[in-house]
Amino acid sequence: MPLLHISMRAGKPEAYRQAILDGLYRAMREALNVPEGDEFMTISEHDASNFRCGNAYGVKRSDDAVLIQITVFALRTPEQKKALYRRIAELLGESPGIRSEDVFVNVLDAPAENWSVGNGIAQFA
Repeated sequence: MPLLHISMRAGKPEAYRQAILDGLYRAMREALNVPEGDEFMTISEHDASNFRCGNAYGVKRSDDAVLIQITVFALRTPEQKKALYRRIAELLGESPGIRSEDVFVNVLDAPAENWSVGNGIAQFA
């Protein structure tokens, strides 16, 4: 039950944004065994004056950087997360052509009781 928030600079065409969503969904299916149809993702676009990514940690980022925050159940292993990071960078490199240096991923672990996927019910508690 991942929940994704993607932030990027405004101005990319719809096909570019859809390729990001498609790549992220595929990476989660492959690396985290996310069920089919489990697609809860948003993209927020920001003007240049409202979006900044530095070059910390020895990574030279460009204006095409994307910030991806993924909230998941707190049961993913470090190995699964590492596989997810690699697969996201690979797939977004293939389409829409984002450099791996521009793929910033943050995974947040949340207990199952913190989720309600509808109907006011804690389905996983």
